[in-house]
Amino acid sequence: MGEIQEVQLQIKCQESKEVSAKSGSDDPASASTMKGSKRYNRWLRVTLYGFLLISGQSVATLLGELYYDKGGNSKWMATLVQSAGFPVLFIPLIVVKIYLTPPISSTTTSTTTKPSASVSTLALLYISLGVLIAGNGMLYSYGLLYLPVSTYSLLCATQLVFNAIFSFFINSQKFTAFIFNSLILLTMSVVLLSIDPDGSSKSTTIPQGKYVIGFICTLSASAGYSLLLSLTQLSFEKVIKNETIYAVLEMSISTSVVSTCTCLVGLFASGDWRRLKNEINDYGEGGVSYVMTLVWIAVTWQVSSVGILGLVFEASSLFSNVISTLGSPIVPIFSVIFFHDKLDGVKIVAMLLSLWGFVSYIYQHYLDDCKAKETTTVDDQNEEKC
Repeated sequence: MGEIQEVQLQIKCQESKEVSAKSGSDDPASASTMKGSKRYNRWLRVTLYGFLLISGQSVATLLGELYYDKGGNSKWMATLVQSAGFPVLFIPLIVVKIYLTPPISSTTTSTTTKPSASVSTLALLYISLGVLIAGNGMLYSYGLLYLPVSTYSLLCATQLVFNAIFSFFINSQKFTAFIFNSLILLTMSVVLLSIDPDGSSKSTTIPQGKYVIGFICTLSASAGYSLLLSLTQLSFEKVIKNETIYAVLEMSISTSVVSTCTCLVGLFASGDWRRLKNEINDYGEGGVSYVMTLVWIAVTWQVSSVGILGLVFEASSLFSNVISTLGSPIVPIFSVIFFHDKLDGVKIVAMLLSLWGFVSYIYQHYLDDCKAKETTTVDDQNEEKC
């Protein structure tokens, strides 16, 4: 038995030496430091992407409600601005390309370069995802039009349940007790708000039929959004295979271009563009405010998009959805301030449940990180024995 363990140790030592030779470092301490630095940088990127997602999503949702509240009524325009802000991403794309992309070295071998998909494959991928984004955006527009912003934002958190299902079948997502706890708590927070009929003054001014339409559209959009996240994760793993922030920005821009073109076709084909002039004239805060509202909606949705794709890229679609759900309690707080929604006990409990669910999910990632550190320590000890 001891001989078998010794042979296994020798095999691991040989593999470790081969990896060290490829990386150009034979110092185990240096390799360990590099691994620790990579983990730190990864969590730094996750924090940045999470901030972009929560801030962009919250501001965009509130501005979308402002658009409808002040007299805006075009669903195609509300959908268009969700993707039309992609030109602002060319600035960070150029910066990343110039300053953060490592130079191609003559010593770089084909074994260190991951294969990239063909142009036709990427085009088909971006077109498919872009059309899905446009359709999903239209459903969200109907939901935001017919529902109070607080109810809408917390209904959107049902996407977590859909995402859990899609992640299990499409991305082979493993579930633990803490992840299940997180899903249950976040879902409960949504259910509490969905059964609160007096949570907003807006709910009393909307016909029951339109309220039901908004409810169904929001749930359908949540399912479509979850499918989109799972397909995006699968695309990064199986098609793009490029582990850089440049790939995140490139996908965000490409899918937004397709989505924008799709919305423009719908805007003109439906004849909705003919009513835009009257909509601008009748807007409660004036034409300038109308334009600026739409511009900032477009910008903040792009900020949110980068955060979403970044979290899918760095972690998983389910993790991205959990962070997105964390932003759900933020919107009702600001809706109370700006749109005079009611903040009753039900909403407070729902927000606390959302925070509890988020902490539960983050704790699972903390355990996974500790396990990864233990594995690294064991490997380093084996290298020292070599």
